[in-house]
Amino acid sequence: MVNPAARLARPPAGDARMSLVSAFVPIWILTAVGYAACRWGLLGEAAASVLGRFVFHLAMPSALFLALSRMPLSGFAGRPLLAFGVSTAAVVGFGWVGASWLFGRRPGERPIWGMAAGYVNSANLGIPIATQVLGNVSFLAEVVLLQVLVVAPVILVALDRHSDPTGRIRVGRIASLPVRNPVILASLLGVACSATGLHLPSTVGASLTLLSGAAVPAALVALGASMHRTAPSRAEPGELGELAVITALKLVAQPVIAYAAGLALHLSAPQLLAVVVCAGLPTAQNTFIFSQEYGVGEAVANRAVVVTTTLSLATLAAAAALLG
Repeated sequence: MVNPAARLARPPAGDARMSLVSAFVPIWILTAVGYAACRWGLLGEAAASVLGRFVFHLAMPSALFLALSRMPLSGFAGRPLLAFGVSTAAVVGFGWVGASWLFGRRPGERPIWGMAAGYVNSANLGIPIATQVLGNVSFLAEVVLLQVLVVAPVILVALDRHSDPTGRIRVGRIASLPVRNPVILASLLGVACSATGLHLPSTVGASLTLLSGAAVPAALVALGASMHRTAPSRAEPGELGELAVITALKLVAQPVIAYAAGLALHLSAPQLLAVVVCAGLPTAQNTFIFSQEYGVGEAVANRAVVVTTTLSLATLAAAAALLG
């Protein structure tokens, strides 16, 4: 794995800006396709739910397993990852608590609020952006591991707890979560394969590759379909206020905190750029998939994904121009 502290071969500023735009275009197109297909009745009333469950239970676990099983677990850059982790913890934590303080969200909805504010789209958007702006994806791979192995399990444990009618923390239920939750189970199995050097039979690997290829497009089509069901024009003023706060946390607060943490940790210029760019990525569509699976905060999740994805282009371009 390439050390992100190494000198990065980045394209000229004009080419980088065009590459940023080209990385976003497929996201917007597939989301629009999902919206149009639902509006025209091509997929049926249950389209968003069925596609979301397909992604959560089959496609996303396959993609996570393959990515983690092929990812070396050595050579991590400790200080840059710590800077990114500080920004994530601060923003997710504030969003989690602020959902209650500012908007009176119920306990079961708060994890989704925090995830919308601080869980970055490190996969389908992160990879092309890191390639174009940073010159490599070495640091992004570490961000993926941090989110999948630390942040996502915390979110899922909280959601699972609040889905229990009693609302109590039950050790047995939490201990069994990796077996019951395909996202956590696939992530753990992927890390185990990476650590042991285990290789799957070629036919199994090929099958998982085909299935994993559906994760991103299906999630985006499901997101678009859900937007038709909860159109922004129907949003209440309070919901628009929530969306504004989430967007500010995601696209302003998180990269600013990452920058400040990076300065405090004396990161080099390439390291600082990598941390700020990754922190400035928009809300991951996994936020919507999780909210849909547990039936909480779907409207705010899908709007946060769409709005931050649209507006994050400005944040990322500014980071590349100022720090590149």
